Amino acid sequence: MKTLLTYRGINALAESFNGLYKTELIHRKGPWRNVEHVEWATLNYVDWFNNRRIHESLDYVPPVEFETAYYDSSESESLPVLETI
Repeated sequence: MKTLLTYRGINALAESFNGLYKTELIHRKGPWRNVEHVEWATLNYVDWFNNRRIHESLDYVPPVEFETAYYDSSESESLPVLETI
């Protein structure tokens, strides 16, 4: 049975990420000179978070590597192939 995220689930996920963002970046790396420095640091943080951070529940592999391996696995072999007309 697939679980659908409810509004509460999505809100909890967003609050969790926002808390990490504030703890790991805003409070730890501040004080900030201006808004542009915060924006640039945020872009770098999101890039790191999505592409390079080591994630325990993904067998200590960065998310982008895990996703690549997933799509390269047998899952992609079972996808239907569209015939060209």
